[in-house]
Amino acid sequence: MKGGIERTEIVVVGAGFTGLSAAHELSNAGIDFLLLEARDRVGGRVEAKRNGLGERIDSGGQFLCQDMPELMALLQARGKTLVETYVDGEFVTQPRMSAQQADRTYLGSMAIRDRMNAIAPDDPAIAGLTVAVWLDRQHDPDQAKAAFRSMIEGLWCQALEKLPLWHLIDNDRRITNEVSELQYFVRETMQSLADDLAGDLGDRVRLNTPVATIEHRPKGVRLVSARSAVEARAALVAAPPMMASKLDFSPPLPAGLRTALGVWQSGAVIKLLVRYPSAFWRARGLSGVVMWRDLPGLFACDASKDDGHAALVVFVGGPLALRWRELGGAALRAEVTTRLEDALGAEAADMLDFSCRDWTHDRWSGGGYSDLIIDPAATDAERIILAGAPPLHFAASELSPSFPGYVEGAVAAGRIAARKMISGLQSAIATSASGS
Repeated sequence: MKGGIERTEIVVVGAGFTGLSAAHELSNAGIDFLLLEARDRVGGRVEAKRNGLGERIDSGGQFLCQDMPELMALLQARGKTLVETYVDGEFVTQPRMSAQQADRTYLGSMAIRDRMNAIAPDDPAIAGLTVAVWLDRQHDPDQAKAAFRSMIEGLWCQALEKLPLWHLIDNDRRITNEVSELQYFVRETMQSLADDLAGDLGDRVRLNTPVATIEHRPKGVRLVSARSAVEARAALVAAPPMMASKLDFSPPLPAGLRTALGVWQSGAVIKLLVRYPSAFWRARGLSGVVMWRDLPGLFACDASKDDGHAALVVFVGGPLALRWRELGGAALRAEVTTRLEDALGAEAADMLDFSCRDWTHDRWSGGGYSDLIIDPAATDAERIILAGAPPLHFAASELSPSFPGYVEGAVAAGRIAARKMISGLQSAIATSASGS
């Protein structure tokens, strides 16, 4: 520790959208705070980088839809431009099948999902079941079950064998959009919104400041980094549960809270953006959407910003991402190129740029776009984490009452946690002032 001790009212750890949203709530309430971020940027699992053409692209969380009110309002307030994702035309399934078969298979997979979500998460009949075991017991056609597996492993980036059925149902019920979550993306990149939010907070945001230790006592906290220490009345750990579990707390967290934080595992995802001279698939009456049933978790869709920016985004999720990350850059590109050629034709090899972001073992995020509970018995984990151990509080998109695992969920989670802390702080100040 090189610097001195700073003092503030509340310290927020993590400048993803959860931490940024919490910090804005604190700022609006006139609460003094510091926002500490380990990375050299804000945004967390949202990120932008330059591709080989010099274009700024979304290498992390990207898509949203009109049914995400918190995020839509932020983007509108910041004057961001929404690009509607191109979905006209046929989607392609691999291995190939007729359009009629593809529609039937897709509807079959959605019927499985609807049947799953009709089950109450606390139904004793599903206690201890993983999604894989439950799916195996269903009497649907194998093609529909394969499509369901690919869809879920692509969305949640986790093997169905690890995912408790009740947890998937509970998550799915909180994702309430009636239009596709791929409806829009942001022309300026989603990262630009995070940068704008951080810009409002000025020097309250401290980058390159990983927290080494969080010391907590009933009357306050002390957060130690390599640079300095910060003392405050309270702290909000705005990080995915698995990453929060790796922080050094002194004294150790209560046993129940330690256990609740330890039952999560990050998903695994590799995100690829492929640029083309033109959107050749559109000329063939295709939407650019490709789903591979034989490679669960592999999915592609159109991510073109306009006629002069033709692109496909390819997601590799779950166990497939863990296997393919071992290929290395050149072999991974060759594998993806072959798959796209098989699905869309020889023109798929005519790439202007191939950008890869491997999130599978990210230092500060853990893996995929969301953590998931992998212990079927951990039905109280979220409740315990949200209760925290005041003056220590926890928030993450995974714990949001709406859209867990999405940017929308992160915004909601940060705002809810900050409002709760503001209320507690104001009550404490009022009690102190009254001499009670």
